[in-house]
Amino acid sequence: MSGSAVEAALAVERDVAPGRGLVPVLSRLAPLAGLAGLLALWYAAGLVLESVPAYAAFAGFAPSPALAAFRDLIASGEAWRAAGPSLARVGEGLAFAFLLGAPVGLLVGSSPLLERVLQPPFQLLRMISPLAWMPVAVLAFPSWNGAIVFLIAAAAIWPILFATAAGVKRVDPVWLTLARNLGAGRFGTLRAIVVPAVTQDILTGLRLALGVAWIVLVPAEYLGVTSGLGYAINDARDTLSYDRLAALVLLIGLIGYALDAALGRLAARARWIPAT
Repeated sequence: MSGSAVEAALAVERDVAPGRGLVPVLSRLAPLAGLAGLLALWYAAGLVLESVPAYAAFAGFAPSPALAAFRDLIASGEAWRAAGPSLARVGEGLAFAFLLGAPVGLLVGSSPLLERVLQPPFQLLRMISPLAWMPVAVLAFPSWNGAIVFLIAAAAIWPILFATAAGVKRVDPVWLTLARNLGAGRFGTLRAIVVPAVTQDILTGLRLALGVAWIVLVPAEYLGVTSGLGYAINDARDTLSYDRLAALVLLIGLIGYALDAALGRLAARARWIPAT
């Protein structure tokens, strides 16, 4: 084989080999391609809204006016004024869900008998929409803010609880036996073996809980509060400010995406490898 043919073959191999050539480049560009496709669909939908007289009133949902309104939200500081209270409520709800769901998940995962007893009622409660508890929340809490935090916690507790329980059941029994043979008590085994081993599962459950809580947040904020993203969405709808409404929807999506990505990275780094 001639030298030029060898060089050509090596060039082709470099292009198709894993980790080389076009493969990693295309892999990095794939998310951008997906976002570009979504933007193209949004643009096409905007053209339909503008061209059909029956939908002309909703032309503010098109990319051009929506992005202009989004820029105004950021420049005026209204984006943070709307997002700040919502983030605080989601944070409180997730904190309560974690403080209750993670310990119960540890107990359920470590006791087959307790799991058999609690699985049916937990599954029944999990299948009830969190918004169905809205009348109960309004009666039980003295403030609208407390009711919203309760609804968020009611939605977020189940992914954390079940993910934690599943993680406990996957802990290698060899490590538990080794801990007991070395004289570790129940609390010591929990602290040194179980909790580090299920940290990734807990964070994965927390990530799922965030997604559920972020979805519940907007309708929950339709309650009597006068702040937050849900209130801003409702206000934009009532005033027929569809460009501002679309901008708020975009803001909700971007914040949720950023929070999910952060928890995803944290969960990916939380893999536990026991020291030998």
